[in-house]
Amino acid sequence: MIRAIIERFRQKERTANFPKEMPQLPPRFRGVPVLSGAPMTPAVQRKCPCGALSTNAVDLGKCVFCGRCEEFSAGVVKFGKDFSLAATSREALVYKGGEYARAKALGGKLQKMFGRSLRLRQVSAGGCGACEADANVLLTPVYDMARFGIQFVASPRHADGLLITGPVTRNMLSALHSTYEAVPAPKIVIACGACAISGGTYAGHDETAGIPKDIPVDLYVPGCPPHPYTLLDGLLRLLGRI
Repeated sequence: MIRAIIERFRQKERTANFPKEMPQLPPRFRGVPVLSGAPMTPAVQRKCPCGALSTNAVDLGKCVFCGRCEEFSAGVVKFGKDFSLAATSREALVYKGGEYARAKALGGKLQKMFGRSLRLRQVSAGGCGACEADANVLLTPVYDMARFGIQFVASPRHADGLLITGPVTRNMLSALHSTYEAVPAPKIVIACGACAISGGTYAGHDETAGIPKDIPVDLYVPGCPPHPYTLLDGLLRLLGRI
């Protein structure tokens, strides 16, 4: 016990001061892209493994941030360091340059209910484990998501909403529906990662169902997987804390 106390004093404060201070992200991090304004040629568009490129836009809901477009576009696309990628509409993820349409706060009653206390049930609907792992990282002392009143719970009966990861395979479709129905109303839904938003690299596969239309999504968090700060930033914006 004494050793644990001594070690705690040695390590000092480990929780990041986000959102008051912006985090220092590694050089290889890829955030909101910077577009030169020049059109992307069909040859460059074909380099994208997920079909996220069009003539004048990058669909961040499909993008897995592999960097191939940056490599082959000769400066038309260049990834920046802005980690604030979450949006409250699917259309906002189709980025054409300029100011990025970041997530907006919930309206009136929902913000009053969830602004200081939010419980989420995480549903891995066929994911590889990467989005799930980076979401769980938010519970560690560095991010300490609980200081904002946000926690993951084991039962949908105790939850205020769902955090969905994975492309939603057909085997998981009925389980997702059952979990959604078990969450008391009013409730929110968060699509976390390219797979949950668009199917990612599994889009169009016969066994990929995607999030059904009768489960409305309130927050889209792009990435493969999204950085923990991207998810945390999106949650805080949704709750009106940023």
